[in-house]
Amino acid sequence: MTPLDFGRRTWTLRTGLFSRRVEARVVVCATLLLLVAVAAAFAAVFLGDYPLTVGEVARALTGRADDFTAMVVLEWRMPIVVAAVAFGAMLGVGGAIFQSLTRNPLGSPDIIGFDAGSYTAVVVTMLVLGVRDYWTIAAVAIGGGLVTAIVVYLLARRGGVQGFRLIVVGIAVSAMLGSVNSYLITRADVREAMVVGFWSAGSISRVSWSSLVPSLVVMALIVAACTALAPQLRTLELGDDTAATQGVRVGGVRLGLMVVGVATTALVTAAAGPIGFISLVAPQLARRLTGTAGVNLVASAAMGAALLAAAQLVSLVLAHANRPVPVGLVTVCVGGLYLIGLLIRESRRQAGVVR
Repeated sequence: MTPLDFGRRTWTLRTGLFSRRVEARVVVCATLLLLVAVAAAFAAVFLGDYPLTVGEVARALTGRADDFTAMVVLEWRMPIVVAAVAFGAMLGVGGAIFQSLTRNPLGSPDIIGFDAGSYTAVVVTMLVLGVRDYWTIAAVAIGGGLVTAIVVYLLARRGGVQGFRLIVVGIAVSAMLGSVNSYLITRADVREAMVVGFWSAGSISRVSWSSLVPSLVVMALIVAACTALAPQLRTLELGDDTAATQGVRVGGVRLGLMVVGVATTALVTAAAGPIGFISLVAPQLARRLTGTAGVNLVASAAMGAALLAAAQLVSLVLAHANRPVPVGLVTVCVGGLYLIGLLIRESRRQAGVVR
């Protein structure tokens, strides 16, 4: 069997509830990406202000370490390890959903402006209302993202919602919300502004079990919703008319997918701040790696987990050499380079078509 034949091979997964065919290459690539994500995240356990050896980490995991080492490993660093993988997966799923809905590689929540809506809602809650408990922040982040999604959708629906129009309107709304955020921060107390400013850089280094466990519960619900809506998402990629002829309730399914997509990134924003460009990059890199015609939710989740875990590891290495670097700054730098390359590639493709 050649590699090409293996890439085209499909496997059938059967349970008591459903039966689904999956491509072998997607399964293999997603598994390898998850292994990379776990390895990169686990490597971060050894780094920090208090470096640890393999033996110390092993003793902490088996309950044979001293109290301080056990606290560093189990209470301080393990939540970050889990968050890097889980949050990256959520960002990858959110990007895949919106890139599939818009049929555009730029259609991710951070580009369209939904992340900006979540960010604005959290900034208003923290600076204006003075509320900072996790559940309130999570609720307003999801609510702000949904309200922004509705506004962008309504503004872009003239003549039928198209992916490019949705993206342009989203960028405009994101810019307006950015100005609101800047105004609120400049008018706030210096200490509060510093707290919000650090949070806005996007960092999972302050994630604790108290904030992570509720996030994981909500993530389980999001995963269940994605599992239920994934077949309809693939059908929508064929076009609204084709999907309607196959029994898909286009309006209701699209609305449900938008809610789930916003919830994925809003949840991460509430717990760690806005972590940009993972949603943009992960689905496209996963699509190229797996060779699928469209984006794949599972592969995108695995790629997102690998990218965020690797970015967190890079941020710790940079912090060891100089000063702490929020992981959001690392993802923005890498994602910016990817976006420039994507735009150059698209411009060359369009130039080729014109000629």
